[in-house]
Amino acid sequence: MDSLTNSEQQILADRIQKRQMKQFMGIFGNLVDSCFTSCVDDFQSKALSGRETGCLTRCVQKWMTTNERMGERFAELNAAEMERQQRAAGR
Repeated sequence: MDSLTNSEQQILADRIQKRQMKQFMGIFGNLVDSCFTSCVDDFQSKALSGRETGCLTRCVQKWMTTNERMGERFAELNAAEMERQQRAAGR
């Protein structure tokens, strides 16, 4: 990014921020859709039932735990791949 002007850097930063927000909103939307579809099935009341609330809590916690573990695993695999490439380059 050193070769970019300040204006170009700002434009690039804005685009990256917009893309990240769009990705986040897509992921969040998928989470809401998945957990809602799995947990909410009684439309007799405006309020969620205790069972629905518990199900939603477990669904979101499971999703967050899964995504955290996937991120950790990705970092582990990425580090191993970088180490492998460095060894191959050192030959």
